[in-house]
Amino acid sequence: MSTGGCVWDAEYDVVVVGSGAGGMTAALCSQAKGLSTLLIEKDAVYGGTSAVSGGGIWIPCNHQVQAKGGSDELEAARRYVHTLTKGETEPERVDAYLDNGPAMVRYLQDEFDVHFDLVVKYPDYFMHTPGAKASHRSMEPAVFDATLLGDELEQQRPPYPGTLIMNRLSMTQAEAHTLLSKQKGWMFMFMKLMLSYWIDLPWRFKSNRDRRMKLGQALAGSLRYAMLNKKVPLWLNTGLEDLVEQDGQVVGVVAKRLVNGQSQTVRIAARRGVILACGGFEANQSMREKYLPNPTRAEWSAAPKCNHGEGIAAGINHGAATRGLDRVWGAPSIVSPVGNPATGLFVERALPRAVMVNNQGKRYVNEAGAYTAVVYAMLENHEQSGGAVPSWFVADAVYRKNYPMGPVLPGMLQPDSKLPPEWRNVIYYKADTLDELAKQIGVDAEGLKATVARNNRFAATGIDEDFGKGDNEFDRYYGDSNVKPNPCLGPIEKAPFYAVKVHPGELGTSGGLDADERGRVRSKDGGVIPGLYAIGNCSAAVMGRSYPGAGSTLGPAMVFGYLAAQDIAAKSESNGEPIEDAA
Repeated sequence: MSTGGCVWDAEYDVVVVGSGAGGMTAALCSQAKGLSTLLIEKDAVYGGTSAVSGGGIWIPCNHQVQAKGGSDELEAARRYVHTLTKGETEPERVDAYLDNGPAMVRYLQDEFDVHFDLVVKYPDYFMHTPGAKASHRSMEPAVFDATLLGDELEQQRPPYPGTLIMNRLSMTQAEAHTLLSKQKGWMFMFMKLMLSYWIDLPWRFKSNRDRRMKLGQALAGSLRYAMLNKKVPLWLNTGLEDLVEQDGQVVGVVAKRLVNGQSQTVRIAARRGVILACGGFEANQSMREKYLPNPTRAEWSAAPKCNHGEGIAAGINHGAATRGLDRVWGAPSIVSPVGNPATGLFVERALPRAVMVNNQGKRYVNEAGAYTAVVYAMLENHEQSGGAVPSWFVADAVYRKNYPMGPVLPGMLQPDSKLPPEWRNVIYYKADTLDELAKQIGVDAEGLKATVARNNRFAATGIDEDFGKGDNEFDRYYGDSNVKPNPCLGPIEKAPFYAVKVHPGELGTSGGLDADERGRVRSKDGGVIPGLYAIGNCSAAVMGRSYPGAGSTLGPAMVFGYLAAQDIAAKSESNGEPIEDAA
């Protein structure tokens, strides 16, 4: 095939790079607009980081709010996001996200049978900010039946153990809240989930995976199933090498494709646009050292080791502007000693009878705060004290019995005797006294004991006088509802005492190519690069350095994938090139 003097191995109207939720949404919406579309993915599995995520999307004023007994105002959401982004993002881009989020959710439901459920009780992350709401803005994918995928299930990125119960049973965000904060009926729910898993005998003979896919697994599965129904081709083992540009316009991609064990260079024409949705650069140590605050290590990341910044690098090589390359979707993490992705600490920090300290034994942040904010605080304190990277999460025996500590399950499920011996003094540390524990982990003993004593006084009154832990709905969301007066505060007093080492990890980098309100990539001279779009972590986050609520990564990735497809289709029609139904 040849077009405009170039010889192509394949031709499509749109080529989407990256098979996360944003990429699959962009591919589906492009195909539905009558644009022949190809999705390429460099890994042997599809789903990207979306498949191992919570799968949530933050969509203010979504269509389920009123039906679920809530209310919301778009102007309040605008005020909230504009306040949090502090002018780092153009108002037009924030407004494009907020204005089109509800329409995107309805479109996926009506056009592709991809459904979301409202997580009614999930609060926004910064409840003291004007415009925040305590409920009704975060949604999660509906439970999806894995049998619908057939053989495609084996090509989906498997879930992280941390998103499962006992490494097997899946749970929704709503179920996780009930279980982990020990809401009324949590034990009955746990037994019901166990029973539904084990009695699913026909499926048990086929797979250890839970047939009832939830969280990111449900999101990736439902989008892939929609692609199959709409006949959107997906090429796995096909990684982006470069963009093809003619007369200042991006007209295709060069990729390396693995076919029958042989690597082939392929040139794929994209007659109407290329949408880069291939993630950030958290797995690329050299890019981390070039752009992120130091210290920084790829092994601290809680994301799969699949994002190396190829899309960002390709855009830069073709004159794209960038923004926010020093930003991450931060998540305090515990590093695995066996090469697996680190485990993010999301729920643990809100639970009582634990504190996070630097090497002076001092707290420096509200542990229960938004994970991105905690990581920024960790880096800031390290710059001041020199001892917050790593930090230490310290808890007592009651905490150990009842709650998780990263990869260490609650003692009632995984007692110390059942933990791998090699984890001792690597993943977790244990001692009969705080003095002995401090010596093991290299923390000032007097500072740690003073911090614990102060925490214990706060636990008695229910008021954290230093950082306000537990004084808002978000902090308390994952606190233990049975602990009074503050579900996030409890005395650290019962031996033995435990500690885990905490690093400033992340869910992914959040800076990237500078894209506008339609997903078009801006050039360094201030214009746009015709034919080139960027969404998700390949683009600079619309949320700036902040994270307004659960789903603030996937929500924008999917909305701007939806908008990019619309923009490409509109341009094709306005150029007098009618498009046919690609399906």
